[in-house]
Amino acid sequence: MSRLKRQRKILLAVVFLFIALHFIQPARNNNGQVLPTDFAKLYAVPTGVQTILQEACYDCHSNNTRYPWYVHTEPMAWIMAGHIKNGKEKLNFSEFGSYPVRKQESKLKGIVNSIKDNGMPLTSYKWMHKSANLSETDKTLLMDWMQKKADSLTY
Repeated sequence: MSRLKRQRKILLAVVFLFIALHFIQPARNNNGQVLPTDFAKLYAVPTGVQTILQEACYDCHSNNTRYPWYVHTEPMAWIMAGHIKNGKEKLNFSEFGSYPVRKQESKLKGIVNSIKDNGMPLTSYKWMHKSANLSETDKTLLMDWMQKKADSLTY
């Protein structure tokens, strides 16, 4: 088989795979419910802190993702599904109340460290979600509140 024919077959297979992926969408992460174990139900979260969490964290770290327009294109749907799965494995605000108190404290301190180190929100997320670009004031508000909440937990 000539090199050109082989390249055409490979190209055709890639195009077919790309088209097929548009018909196979990953499951959506949106149950539309706020569980009794939700972080905001568990604690009296100030409005400013809750707004920051919803804009910058909840899409990947809760059971209710707001899906943007680009999720209907491949491979973005699969990339986003992977980010959500990974994010929820590390921290799920919807199920925060089901964590043991010691783990809650650890997660709260981890949030502070992730913000301090600019590890969260992910840079790739901030590119497409301008509201997730936290100002220094937002970071300070979030870190101070999370640290105080972590310090107040008793077990």
